[in-house]
Amino acid sequence: MEKRIPLKVYGITISQVETGAYALILGEIDGPRKIPIIVGTPEAQSIVIQLEHITPRRPLTHDLFQTFSQAFGIRLLEVYIYKMVAGVFYAEMLFDNGERQVKIDSRTSDAIAVALRVGCPIYTTELILQEAGVIIEGREDSNEPTEEEEDETTAVQQFQSLSTEELNKRLQEAIDDENYEYASKIRDELKKRGENI
Repeated sequence: MEKRIPLKVYGITISQVETGAYALILGEIDGPRKIPIIVGTPEAQSIVIQLEHITPRRPLTHDLFQTFSQAFGIRLLEVYIYKMVAGVFYAEMLFDNGERQVKIDSRTSDAIAVALRVGCPIYTTELILQEAGVIIEGREDSNEPTEEEEDETTAVQQFQSLSTEELNKRLQEAIDDENYEYASKIRDELKKRGENI
């Protein structure tokens, strides 16, 4: 049996390769290699709101899936990214209902979104890490901020001038509009102020 390498979800970033898509960044827990996986906007939003601990107004599909499986005593034991063909990653989810275990094929983005909600481990193969893994170099040698860092600084400065009441109002509007990236930045500012969210 091929050795399974445990992965950690590092986050989501805008894809530099595909317009209108996002890159889900997974990395080996005990090493420097990371795997960028292209995902669509709905899956990216679902992953981000879980990473940022944001509660949407209504349950998203992955929340519903988690609630459904728990209601019937079905546990997700692991997610295994087992194959990559022409840049497309293939994953399977291993479920257990107390009597038997079943593997189900899944899109990797959906499997990760559910795995984050239930806290199960995510694995891949050494071969996939060799083929798709990259080592993201640090930026210690550069003093120039990136465009993303400049946008972040502008957002923080804007939030600092707002009252807590106004921030809470904007947070709710962002969640209602399903703008979870903006909502997470507002939530970070509220946390700095010691607000319970």
